[in-house]
Amino acid sequence: MAATTLQEPPVTLELAREHGMTDEEYAWMVEKLGRTPTFTELGIYSVMWSEHCSYKNSIAVLKTLPREGDALLVGAGEENAGLVDIGDGLAVAFKIESHNHPSAVEPYQGAATGVGGIQRDIFTMGARPICSLNSLRFGPLDNPRVRYLFDGVVRGIGDYGNSFGVPTVAGEVYFDPSYEGNPLVNAMSVGVVKVGQTASAIATGVGNAVYIVGSATGRDGIHGATFASEEISEASEAKRPSVQVGDPFTEKLLLEATLEAIRAGVVVGIQDMGAAGLTCSSCEMSAKGGAGMELHVDRVPQREAGMTPYEIMLSESQERMLVVCKPEHEETLRAIFEKWDLHAARLGHVTDDGRVKVYWHGELVADVPAEHLVLGGGAPVYHRETRRPAYLDQTAAFNLATVPDLDVADAAPALLQLLGSPNIASKRWVFEQYDTMVRTNTVAGPGPSDAAVVRIKGSRKGLAVKTDCNGRYVYLNPRKGGQIAVAEAARNVVCAGGKPLAITNCLNFGNPYKPEVYWVFKEAVGGMGEACRALGTPVTGGNVSFYNENPTGAVFPTPTIGMLGLVEDVERHTTTAAFQAEGDAILLLSPAAWQHRNDLGGSEYLAALHGLTAGDAPHFVLDEEKAVQEALLGLIRAGLVRSAHDVSDGGLAVCLAESVIFSGALGADVALPALDGLRLDAVLFGEAQSRVVMTVAPGQVAAVQAALAGQPVAATPIGTVGAAGLRLRVGDTPVIDLAAVALREPYERAIPAAMGH
Repeated sequence: MAATTLQEPPVTLELAREHGMTDEEYAWMVEKLGRTPTFTELGIYSVMWSEHCSYKNSIAVLKTLPREGDALLVGAGEENAGLVDIGDGLAVAFKIESHNHPSAVEPYQGAATGVGGIQRDIFTMGARPICSLNSLRFGPLDNPRVRYLFDGVVRGIGDYGNSFGVPTVAGEVYFDPSYEGNPLVNAMSVGVVKVGQTASAIATGVGNAVYIVGSATGRDGIHGATFASEEISEASEAKRPSVQVGDPFTEKLLLEATLEAIRAGVVVGIQDMGAAGLTCSSCEMSAKGGAGMELHVDRVPQREAGMTPYEIMLSESQERMLVVCKPEHEETLRAIFEKWDLHAARLGHVTDDGRVKVYWHGELVADVPAEHLVLGGGAPVYHRETRRPAYLDQTAAFNLATVPDLDVADAAPALLQLLGSPNIASKRWVFEQYDTMVRTNTVAGPGPSDAAVVRIKGSRKGLAVKTDCNGRYVYLNPRKGGQIAVAEAARNVVCAGGKPLAITNCLNFGNPYKPEVYWVFKEAVGGMGEACRALGTPVTGGNVSFYNENPTGAVFPTPTIGMLGLVEDVERHTTTAAFQAEGDAILLLSPAAWQHRNDLGGSEYLAALHGLTAGDAPHFVLDEEKAVQEALLGLIRAGLVRSAHDVSDGGLAVCLAESVIFSGALGADVALPALDGLRLDAVLFGEAQSRVVMTVAPGQVAAVQAALAGQPVAATPIGTVGAAGLRLRVGDTPVIDLAAVALREPYERAIPAAMGH
């Protein structure tokens, strides 16, 4: 390579280590290049071989997930997002990604740019985003630092999404000490596109022009990909430059310009500039097309003076795309982006040599083989050591007899305490900061629905969407917890009237170099795969976020599931958790073989009232789950179900209380069988899976029973919808008698009070 007049530092092993590379990786890089790399090339390799971009410690495990299905239009990882056929010539693009580390040091911008980045993944496919979701984890709210992070993340999500004009319709928020030093911020976007009108992240056609479009480039986010591939420490605070800065109004312009360019047929290939910026988009598009690129990066519109090619290639400035177009379409492409007041600068052209060559004022400063840098190409692939964690022996040895059972007099206070637990309490303080109704397609939004339902304009169809994961379950039993994460997301979609179709996932774990962490990761992914196969919900793609640790240890393993479901008729099939009419029968839908047992392991009851995270994850059998979901969906589509709410955090008593709270003036009179040797707290607050509380019209109970004949599912009458409040007895003993206002007070007040509102 010709010498350059750039004053770049000489590349050494020590400098490579500072870039997060191992000694072995440095040797591989030198071997692949056949020489010592330039400083710009070192930057390129370091970000492309980072965990965040290369998935080097996870790809071998991810390949075990089910990645094919009749409705999938692209394979997992083939494009910016998954693409699922929903019939009538329409497809849904959807994906979830993490922005954990940026949000830990700059919560507002970290969360905002997470939202912006995931939207770009959707509209680069040619799909218009129709809704957003999120999944958030924080430490306890009595910590001032946690309150600062929680407030900043929620405002960042709200301000970006509201300004961008896409409704935030669903999400989840959990609080646990394990997340105190390392919050999790996972953002999901869903969009709709006509089949055959999608765009691909590919570079083809020798001589085709390569453009950078959108915002100008600055120094924000440089080495954001490597920053996301290391543990958080006190030094992380000094890495604020690794946190990008977003502009939702520019992104709105970029959305419209991008969709217009794709519809105009002037786009050969297009990719968002997310992690690793121009480096990632140029290398990945080239590798996918079996092509190369020649890039003159001094032509990149810059908003800061004195930027170097190293900085330009690694910048993660937001609201930018890389576009390949034919020379005869360049004028049209420029005109479209200029109309929307956006930059469109020609950087170079597509070549046929498979190399990305970077020029700076005519001098060659980087010449790298694209295929060597990308996921599935020449990037490193590791098979890490595994070891079953010793803590599992301790948690499994938990003896429930060491926890005193509830007296009847303590049942109502225990329920109120659980309703006031931030993990169960209303998240109204969060979702009221979001615009949930913009674009007027939200049929069921945050609050009284197990999943959100969004209408597809111009049709009777809708999408039921949900994010879900109970990290406590995964911590206690990684394989079962991974299964439950998928199953509960699907169950929530079914409770809202949707048929689960496919998932995206965001796998949040600790340091993969720790054998115990990697064992948990492999087990959890194995459980996810088993559940996806059983429920027919293939994996369309997603994100792996390792190194979610702080000086006190790793977060709970949290494989967040983003579930997509289809509601065939939003007017007839959309179902919420709120009771609908006085006199309706309350039924508990469950596996036919299920019966109450002393099953409190991993429950919110043990954590919130006794300070214990112990035992096994709750009862769960995949075949039982599948049968319950299929039965419930059939009943909903037959028009027999008035409301449906799955039994999850807090157990049956909390499930009933929430349906009372959601229904306003209605309540429930419930009678459960006598205890017969069972613990009262387990009956009320046990979290055994595959159970749904549903209501039907009083004359329809027999029809429900008939519809379930021959299925391994039971619909057990347990009560009647009555006047406001929850009245529950076990056998002949009154156990709970609380007015709706008493239930609502702790439920609605817990989080605002913790946040000082």
